[in-house]
Amino acid sequence: MALFDRLKDQAKSLQQQAQGGRGTTGGHGSQTGSRAGSHGGSGGGSRAQLVGLLKNQLGSIKTELKSGAYRDASMAMCALVAAADGHVDASEMQQMEQMILSNEVLQNFPPEQLRTRFHKHVEQLTRNFPQGKAEAMQDIAKAAKKPTEARAVIQTGIVIAGADGHFSQAEQMVLREACAALGLNPAEFQL
Repeated sequence: MALFDRLKDQAKSLQQQAQGGRGTTGGHGSQTGSRAGSHGGSGGGSRAQLVGLLKNQLGSIKTELKSGAYRDASMAMCALVAAADGHVDASEMQQMEQMILSNEVLQNFPPEQLRTRFHKHVEQLTRNFPQGKAEAMQDIAKAAKKPTEARAVIQTGIVIAGADGHFSQAEQMVLREACAALGLNPAEFQL
């Protein structure tokens, strides 16, 4: 529990830096690590609080996250998180779509663009997971050119993965693989 409390304090401190004068790019990853590191020793309320902090932190850099590369990478990341356990049922698709469309940062993009890209990736992943995963990773890798966007893609994936209060091993695995595609160290995110 002490580790969780330390990570939570670090996340709050970094959030305050981001609001006051924007912390370093590395600070964004540290906040993400706080969320990922909270799995296991925390209650659901604390987990939800950290997901909220990440959402706020992403909101603070919303104006920097308007590129097509970020949009495509985020939708691929969301589809990978949704399909991480090997299947996606209709209710899960609807819930995931609602989370995407209500996400403050993703509101930078027309809803139909988000739906189309998300559904394309989910269909590919459910039809042939290895091939769909390879195609999703190609879209994710597009965000590697801009470190802020690359980190935001991972943060978006963690926010989406943590929205249901459960952060599975399969979700952590696809997030680690996405880090590799983006040239990021998973340890930066405590993955």
